[in-house]
Amino acid sequence: MAIKVTMPRLSDTMTEGTVATWLKKVGDKVSEGDILAEIETDKATMEFESFNEGTLLHIGIQAGETAPVDSLLAIIGKEGEDISALLAGGDAPAAEAPKADAPAAEAKTETAAPAKAATELPKGVVVVTMPRLSDTMTEGTVASWLKKVGDAVAEGDILAEIETDKATMEFESFNAGTLLYIGIQEGNTAPVDSLLAIIGPAGTDISGIAENYTAGGAATASAPAAEEKTAPAAEKAPEAVAETSNGGRILASPLAKKIASDKGIQLSQVKGSGENGRIVKSDIENFTPSAQAQTSAAAPAAKQEASAPAAPKVFVPAGEVYTEEIKNSQMRKIIAKRLSESLFTAPHYNLVIEVSMDEAMQARAAINSVPDTKVSFNDMVIKACALALKKHPKINSTWKEDAIIINHHVNIGVAVAVEDGLVVPVLKFTDAMSLSQIGGSVRDLAGRAKNKKLGPQEMEGSTFTVSNLGMFGITEFNSIINQPNSAILSVGAIVEKPVVKNGQIVVGNTMMLSLACDHRTIDGATGAQFLQTLKQYIESPVTMLA
Repeated sequence: MAIKVTMPRLSDTMTEGTVATWLKKVGDKVSEGDILAEIETDKATMEFESFNEGTLLHIGIQAGETAPVDSLLAIIGKEGEDISALLAGGDAPAAEAPKADAPAAEAKTETAAPAKAATELPKGVVVVTMPRLSDTMTEGTVASWLKKVGDAVAEGDILAEIETDKATMEFESFNAGTLLYIGIQEGNTAPVDSLLAIIGPAGTDISGIAENYTAGGAATASAPAAEEKTAPAAEKAPEAVAETSNGGRILASPLAKKIASDKGIQLSQVKGSGENGRIVKSDIENFTPSAQAQTSAAAPAAKQEASAPAAPKVFVPAGEVYTEEIKNSQMRKIIAKRLSESLFTAPHYNLVIEVSMDEAMQARAAINSVPDTKVSFNDMVIKACALALKKHPKINSTWKEDAIIINHHVNIGVAVAVEDGLVVPVLKFTDAMSLSQIGGSVRDLAGRAKNKKLGPQEMEGSTFTVSNLGMFGITEFNSIINQPNSAILSVGAIVEKPVVKNGQIVVGNTMMLSLACDHRTIDGATGAQFLQTLKQYIESPVTMLA
């Protein structure tokens, strides 16, 4: 049986649509999901897909034509099927109706007349149906009502929030009056075109309208309102489809055409600011007729100077989606594996402390004044960590299922960024090294790490790790523990800022330290005590010589 396809409502504010192009022609086979046509709405040009399959038997709106929502767009059925009854306005081909059913059909026709009279809408009353808010929407759910029965409704007011198959959208009223009836309660779902609400003058008797509508009176109940809205649109349609002097169609949104028609504006005089010169709503609203156009009009007695304000050029995104696939190196795979294991097996927590760096800066300047000596702040932090670990050996530990291993030797790993990822060369027996020895070893290991000349044995055996991003301006961060270590120290940048010393606000230099601990081996108090000792060493470097 042939099926009517009507102009869909592809946006919440769409009242009419323009067929930009047909992708099927009469006689073509149509499958469910095939794109029938491209339709211009008041917001965009969208592809309209078929929800039925068969043969395209009739096209009701030609390419370039504009028609109201629910106008006959096409008919799909069996090849060679008689569609004369559908074109005449019926619901089924006349040839398919058996002769034996003729008396019954007559009886239905006779009873339809009183039903129509009974359900004729009172003056000013409008039936609002569940809108189609997306091209694939077949039913909607009322998420919430923003108006209740008895509330005054103005044109443009938000009536309800409706959940579609794609999103929750606000549904605005196209009519003014009083909300007289709500047909779908909050949380309920109903098909597109179900009775959603009734709006009309306050106090209007609407008894019987909802019952007749749900019983099959949809066409009858909404006929007066539909006739009112479609008649003016049908009259104005020829004006809305403007053409250029060379026969090409002017690109304009249906809403822009409607406003232009209402204001009597010729689209050929309007410069479009949309994509490919498309005329949009703002172009019509900002349009001021030029002096030349007014002279050529029939009535004006004198020329008037008028200038159309330049509409802002709408940005049209253009470019190419570009991606690049980089195969994971063996180093990257190992980093991912070990850090994932660490984060998801060790219960991490972080302790943060702020350290004054004024004395450390003075001490470093004094040390570096010695010929052939170069010490960094990171070297000083590493030395302080080594000494603090000797005082707090629980930080220098390793978790095993049946025991906790306390390491009384100190091997500090130093995180080094390389081209392919991250490596952690190890300073063996760091507590026995001087500042200058630490500095020289770190520079040597980091240099060979970046040149891929580190041996595996030089990256094994760490008991604690230091990671420093201060040289990049990072003031504070948290690291993932480098297992089998139980802790890692994150070192931030030195920042000059106001500080309080001896009750006075002075300019000072501070640095943030963050200690990530494995809670299986290190309790919070133990980690805090380690940071206090570390702070004392850094703030007073001379104590590292004791």
